[in-house]
Amino acid sequence: MTEITTPAANKTDTAKPVVADNLVHKKIRILGVPLDLGASRRGVDMGPSAVRVAGLEARLEALGHDVEDGGNVAVAIAEQKKEGDPHAKYIKEITATCTKHADMVAKTLEAGKFPLSLGGDHSMAAGTVAGVAEFFRRQNHKIGLIWIDAHADINTPETSPSGNVHGMPLAALLGLGPNDLGNICGFSPKVQPENCVLIGVRDIDAREKENIKKTGIEVYTMRDIDERGMRTVTEEALRVAGRDTAGYHVSLDMDWIDPEDAPGVGTPVRGGASYREAHLAMEIIADHGRMVSFEIVEVNPVIDEHNRTADLAVELALSAFGKKIL
Repeated sequence: MTEITTPAANKTDTAKPVVADNLVHKKIRILGVPLDLGASRRGVDMGPSAVRVAGLEARLEALGHDVEDGGNVAVAIAEQKKEGDPHAKYIKEITATCTKHADMVAKTLEAGKFPLSLGGDHSMAAGTVAGVAEFFRRQNHKIGLIWIDAHADINTPETSPSGNVHGMPLAALLGLGPNDLGNICGFSPKVQPENCVLIGVRDIDAREKENIKKTGIEVYTMRDIDERGMRTVTEEALRVAGRDTAGYHVSLDMDWIDPEDAPGVGTPVRGGASYREAHLAMEIIADHGRMVSFEIVEVNPVIDEHNRTADLAVELALSAFGKKIL
């Protein structure tokens, strides 16, 4: 059975790209993970298509990068499966998808290309980070992790109030469980707590707070951003994630941004980052130049408005890959 399907090219601009000043040229491979088994609300499986339709490939190429579309990971259909363990629904199917995705990410890095992964619900990050960590582990290096999200996603099957696995990937990556998800590529944890940073959280389950304290990861809530500013928070976070690492993976959940600007997300929460705050964070990440992998998750076109959220996701990707105002 073929596990990777490649969509038709979506290049709306065939003109020769104008390379921005001081742009660090990258060879980017787009990887889609149309996964919605980890969430209770359906629709984020269409997120990769929505972001592609918003012109991701053509707009990155216009910026000056070489871009190819590596297609989609094959994902089980919820209606054809039983949810299984009520404390970790569809964990078998989610782990299978994340394992395939991890292999695609590792092979992308081996080919000298930069993996840009599109979700799908946030459980896919267990595969993305596994693939990045495995590639650098072979070189005796570790990686950092920047998790930008309204939620902590650090529940385990024992602490989750819903059993939805999209609330568990960070816990899995830190070795807390679920074990199937955490042991992809045969090792755990994927990142060390001292190199893991949460930015923008504002909706944390009661028992998640215990897991955060247990791990000791660095956390910047929306109050920290309000009081100290996005620049200070982002600069500090990148120093933490970059300390003694080969670089860091950036996992961007679009629900981090306020629903006024990003209405089409899996789990919207009021009080998020503004349009400009989000761009500033991406611009600072680009300035530092140590991002080794990037993913955008939880775009839900079913509840979006004229693909606004997917279009914003593309704009933020452009900022993360070096687009500047001047």
